[in-house]
Amino acid sequence: MPRTRVYEAITERLEILGEDGEVDAELAPALDDETLRALLRDMIRMRAFDDKALKLQRQGRMGTWAPILGQEAVQAGVALAMDRSDWLIPAFREHGTMLLHGVPAHLLYAYWAGDERGSCFPEGVRCFPVSVPVGSQWQHGTGVGLSLKLQGDDAVAVVFGGDGSTSEGDFHEALNCAAVFKVRAVYVIQNNHWAISVPLERQTATPTLAQKAHAYGLPGLQVDGNDVLAVYVAVSEAVARARRGEGPTLIEAVTYRMGDHTTADNASRYRDEQEVERWQARDPIARLRRHLEGRGLWDEQQEEVLAEEVRKWVDAQVAALETMPAPEPSDIFTSMYAELPRHLAEQRDELLEEVQS
Repeated sequence: MPRTRVYEAITERLEILGEDGEVDAELAPALDDETLRALLRDMIRMRAFDDKALKLQRQGRMGTWAPILGQEAVQAGVALAMDRSDWLIPAFREHGTMLLHGVPAHLLYAYWAGDERGSCFPEGVRCFPVSVPVGSQWQHGTGVGLSLKLQGDDAVAVVFGGDGSTSEGDFHEALNCAAVFKVRAVYVIQNNHWAISVPLERQTATPTLAQKAHAYGLPGLQVDGNDVLAVYVAVSEAVARARRGEGPTLIEAVTYRMGDHTTADNASRYRDEQEVERWQARDPIARLRRHLEGRGLWDEQQEEVLAEEVRKWVDAQVAALETMPAPEPSDIFTSMYAELPRHLAEQRDELLEEVQS
């Protein structure tokens, strides 16, 4: 018998907003002027929040921090495409989306300052805590997506991970399970080209990460991750698909990590400065700003007003962090079980007795 072709797939790339600020009118989403301005404000706020965290860490007022500089378009676009009823499953570099999904900014600072209360989000905020182990959150997201399906909940789990996490077994197990059971989930890879010091070409032999979706039988799409409109459109379509019960989607957002992997890293030891400069020219905030200025929706005066508002907001978040009351000793026993086991209840009582004495 002759050889026959049993499977063929195409992986598409979506771009809408050019580096010069011009848009593809046929692909552009129907967003009103105020929503476009809000996107720019959100991205600028993210950058200021991120920059302040770096300063706090250098001053010894915060622990390790994972910068999001250069990746604001991915995070703002995803947040806009989500409903508040959807679940956000972050890795460790999704501060921007977490902020826009309702996580108080000072709690994010608190977490990275070493205070576990930074993971205690207000009631109704559907967001998982930061997940530092690389790749583990992929499976968490699949579990949430399956749970939503079994409960008949229209909400969708939106799961983040970096390009480096696609080399972990968790990623492949999560996608395989998600596709088989058609869970309510969307998987977003923030491909920032570097897994700490390991470049993308050492992570995979495939031209794209999006095409890995085909191996599991689910749609895969690559988007320009510095194009906030493309990210919004791609995630909106994927969320709607999952909400209709048609299964998950994998989205690869191609962006760039402008800063170090974390404040414990020095990217200049392994990265070419010319590469960084090329990506600086593709700055996602500058790109959207050029578009709005070209349409008469943004100007220097609005920029100055926003800068002052953002400065005050960031300072207020730092003040909220540094005035958090000291935790109660018994707090380490809460948030672990719905009903505390007897042996832990005994340990709690012993601790409180010792503290009081």
